[in-house]
Amino acid sequence: MVSVHESTLTRSRMFALERNDVPQAAGYRADVRHHRCAWAVNGADTTYLRYHDNEWGVPCYDDRQLFETLLLETARVGLSCPAILRKRGSYRVAFEDFDPARVAAFSDARAEKLLRTGGIVRHRQKVMAAINNARRFLEVQQEFGSFATYLWHFVDGRPVQNRFLRLEEVPARTVLSDTVSRDMRSRGFRYVGSRTVYAYLQATGVVNDHLAGCFRHACVMQLADPSRIRPALG
Repeated sequence: MVSVHESTLTRSRMFALERNDVPQAAGYRADVRHHRCAWAVNGADTTYLRYHDNEWGVPCYDDRQLFETLLLETARVGLSCPAILRKRGSYRVAFEDFDPARVAAFSDARAEKLLRTGGIVRHRQKVMAAINNARRFLEVQQEFGSFATYLWHFVDGRPVQNRFLRLEEVPARTVLSDTVSRDMRSRGFRYVGSRTVYAYLQATGVVNDHLAGCFRHACVMQLADPSRIRPALG
């Protein structure tokens, strides 16, 4: 979801500061003993912190979750990550629990209703892109057996394990994201430029861009399991 280039902290900082700089909030008590990617700590807002500690960069092989992240990433274009994360519950309701088959079946009338729905980004092109992308998502599933098979084949089933030390080392796009973006656009997906796709690859664990000193770097590395990728259809 997040691009590390959105960090509101000084870019020369390698990690979040220690105990007093890690916000604590009702319902989430962060372990202050850990070093974290600096972008995860955003003042008193724990939105990033929860996402960083529990979701970002975890290798994802579940098509429903892959569609959810794709929908949210494309909705986020031009906006901040926390803004979209805080709207995720509303998106879940509006987009049928991120079921691509149900979203693909949305009519024009349903799209117009979404444009009057509070809690989501009411941007016509993005709403129409979400519906379009659900349809393209189903086509990829039909061709490859699962969207996960399609996505992970770009890295032969194994995450790219980067070991960056500082935020400024992390790219906004790569040859890999250029390749995936180009292929997705050729299949009719919208709002999938290379920068958006790279953020998507980071979020879904296809690329591990937790900083090398972040406690989550080794954690997500150990969660990679190529055996969970379903084989493509004959």
